[in-house]
Amino acid sequence: MKSISFDTTNAICGALFIATGAFFALQSLGLDLGTALRMGPGYFPFILACALILLGAIIFIQALRVEGEPVDPFAWRGMLFILPAPVFFGLTVRGLGFAPALFFTAFIACFASRRMNVVYAVILSLLLTIFSVAVFSYGLGLPFERFGPWVRF
Repeated sequence: MKSISFDTTNAICGALFIATGAFFALQSLGLDLGTALRMGPGYFPFILACALILLGAIIFIQALRVEGEPVDPFAWRGMLFILPAPVFFGLTVRGLGFAPALFFTAFIACFASRRMNVVYAVILSLLLTIFSVAVFSYGLGLPFERFGPWVRF
């Protein structure tokens, strides 16, 4: 008798997609769905949730057809640097302003990779900050302070 082999990573991802889609589909049923021609506030979330369930089922079924690599150990370094970075940005953007907050946020997130060193992190953060200020402040004309009250010159 042949044992069942499957790709553990994709099976877990497919199951999570299905569970997330089912949760949001159930939540959207509390809203008025309406019809396809007169959509209610719950129609679009319900359709997106159904699409997520469908994609999760496809991923899960594909995981049963192939044998995958074992699940790697949990990436604690990534979690410790990636998750606090947007929190730092949210807490400091009003005080530091957009440019310094974005620079430090990118600098913090850079160290999620073991291959990143300080010089490359500074260069990457500086280039990302220059690009973002050029696009959002000058290009789109969004009304935010580039430098906040904590770093006035």
